[in-house]
Amino acid sequence: MYIPSHFKMVDPEMAYIVIDEYSFATLVSQHDGMPFATHLPILINDDRTYLYGHFALANPQWKDIESQRVLTIFHGPHSYISPSWYETDRAVPTWNYVTVHVYGTVELLTDQQELMSSFREMVQKYEVKDSAYQLNEVEPGYIDGMSKAVQGFRIKIDKVEGKEKLSQNHSFERQKRVVQELEKSGGLNEGEIASRMKMKWKGTEF
Repeated sequence: MYIPSHFKMVDPEMAYIVIDEYSFATLVSQHDGMPFATHLPILINDDRTYLYGHFALANPQWKDIESQRVLTIFHGPHSYISPSWYETDRAVPTWNYVTVHVYGTVELLTDQQELMSSFREMVQKYEVKDSAYQLNEVEPGYIDGMSKAVQGFRIKIDKVEGKEKLSQNHSFERQKRVVQELEKSGGLNEGEIASRMKMKWKGTEF
C-alpha cells in the first residue's frame, strides 16, 4: 500500500483496533491466474499471529489458495472532504480514511474442532451479550451439516501496515474546519473520522 510518511499509522496498537472493530474484511488472492476477492468476517487470534475465517464451499477462491501469500484489507471509517470547508478556493476535493492491510500465508483448516472453535468465537463476537441465540444450543446435526458447506482457513501473519489519511498535510486551522463540518453531518463515518482527527491533537481545543 502506498503510504506517505505523514499518513503512516505509527501506533501498532491502532492497527489491531481497526482489525477488531472493522472485521468485515476483503481477502484478495490469485485464482486461476487472476486477482480474486471475497468479502467476509475475519478475526484475529489472541496473540495476533493468525487471522481466521471461512469460505462458502461453493466459492472457488479456496481451491487454490493454500500456501498463497494473500492480502486482507480491513476498511475503517472514511469520508469525503469538501474544499468548500477550507478558508480558500485554491483547493480540490479529497477523501479521508483509515485502513489496515495484513499480509500472510494461507493454511486450510482440516480439523473439525478448530473450525467449530472459530464458529463459536465469531458468534460470541457479533451477537449481543444478552442474545437469545446460543450456538451450543443449536441441534448438532444441523451444525454438522452446515459446517460441511464451508471451508475454514487461517492466515499466518507476516506483515501489518496501517494508513490514517486525516488531513495531516493541512494546517491545524484547516483541520479544525474539517472536523467541525464532519461533526455537523451527523453521519457515523464522518463522526468517526472527526474523532480520529481530534485524537491527533490531544489537549487542543477544536
